[in-house]
Amino acid sequence: MSVKCVITLLGTGTSQGVPVIGCRCPVCCSTDPRDARLRTSAMVETGGCRFIIDAGPDFRMQMLREGISHITAILLTHKHKDHIGGIDDVRALNFVDYPQIHTAHIYATASTIDCVKKDYDYAFFTDRYRGVPEIKLHTIDAEQSFVVGGVEIVPIRGRHAHFEVTGYRFSDVAYMTDFKEIDDSEIEKLKGVKVLVVNALRFTPHDSHFSVSEALSLIEKVAPERAYLTHMSHEIGLHAQAQKQLPEGVYFAYDRLKIEL
Repeated sequence: MSVKCVITLLGTGTSQGVPVIGCRCPVCCSTDPRDARLRTSAMVETGGCRFIIDAGPDFRMQMLREGISHITAILLTHKHKDHIGGIDDVRALNFVDYPQIHTAHIYATASTIDCVKKDYDYAFFTDRYRGVPEIKLHTIDAEQSFVVGGVEIVPIRGRHAHFEVTGYRFSDVAYMTDFKEIDDSEIEKLKGVKVLVVNALRFTPHDSHFSVSEALSLIEKVAPERAYLTHMSHEIGLHAQAQKQLPEGVYFAYDRLKIEL
């Protein structure tokens, strides 16, 4: 049975965000709010739970902007800084109801967990100083579904340059970012989704991200009712113009877009 789900795209930009520091191109100078993109992240609310997918450098601003004070878990797609660089800011969520402490539960594959332990080692010391993030790490097997708060989550495996990246399916919604390759067996896991969110860095090919045409090829194979493109650079162009180049049922996403099922 399908469960009601709302996905909010907290950020839809690439690793540099849009506008890019120092850039004077028409996109970076645009006054259209759809052309301003924080680093890629999403919030999925379903089954009474609230999941954040990736906590990059803009995590603090994204939580403030949406008025978030409590989350169920953070799911990480991979270890790059634009996806894990804001984890320290879970401290505010830890202590929002102090003296009650809300531990931040983070789920990811083993290689990403190892990177979090390295980058935020001070959060895992035995003798920790006061106020460090309260984090519990959960290693997932990307070949098996797992359950958090009664919600089943299906990992979707892909490759981003020379290492694996993980997407996630929640019932009728799937979210994938930083994919460059995906096996047919993983595409089968996506069949039946009503909404697919997938990365599309730019129109021209890139060696570690889907281009628009590669994302459209995947969308055609999965055949969702609707698809949204995310993790976009300023090379996509102005939103108002770029959208005209997409087929029916496919949309360039933008920050704070809410998708409801």
